[in-house]
Amino acid sequence: MIDLTGKTAVVTGGARGIGKGICETLAGCGARIVIADILEKDAVKTAEGIQEAGGVALALKTDISDLASVREMAAKARARFKTLDILVNNAGWDRMKPFLKTAPEFWNKVIDINFKGVLNTVYAIAPAMVERNSGKIINIASDAARVGSMGEAVYSGAKGAVISFSKTLARELARNGINVNVICPGPTPTPLLDDMKAEDGFAEKVLSGMHRIIPLKRMGTPEDIAGAVAFFASDRADFITGQVLSVSGGLTMC
Repeated sequence: MIDLTGKTAVVTGGARGIGKGICETLAGCGARIVIADILEKDAVKTAEGIQEAGGVALALKTDISDLASVREMAAKARARFKTLDILVNNAGWDRMKPFLKTAPEFWNKVIDINFKGVLNTVYAIAPAMVERNSGKIINIASDAARVGSMGEAVYSGAKGAVISFSKTLARELARNGINVNVICPGPTPTPLLDDMKAEDGFAEKVLSGMHRIIPLKRMGTPEDIAGAVAFFASDRADFITGQVLSVSGGLTMC
């Protein structure tokens, strides 16, 4: 069993979907959880569920696209738990549509949340990890970044930036005992995916038959992703850094 007792994990976008699964799994491994999410009510509900199960969790409303908001979250988390040992950059947002039918306002939102949000959290939290010469950073990208995804050109680009940033960060922070790795989920049913399908028939068409082309014949679950996060957050992954792991049921194999 993975033991994260005594560790504090910050999980962005931890209120629901994959992020909620990550929070619950890490809490089950003994970690104290900071749920940093703009969806405050959902974050509080997830924190209450963790506490009812015997864990420790703190919900903090956070806009990851705003560095000041991220810094405020980090300060509150440190005031409560002293050290922040694990950072999971999970928060993301997208809508599925062909690139030529998008607009600059859409590009900015996708990039602000999916890439700049990662820059903000690392910028706010990593310096304290450097001071302690210890820390685990796990960035959630996407298989869309690795192989492309119909209707997700800007999202794929932003997540590709997360992968490149993570590899460079892994090199820069290795001397400080900080591991940086990336997990790329395949299609996973979440409230965000449901919103995308409900809003646009294009998304429904692309996603409806996805399970049939996945070798393991099903789409992923938040728990599938969370298990990989727990591994990277643990001492079992102390000699692994700068790596990209696809958790997609075999949808991509390169």
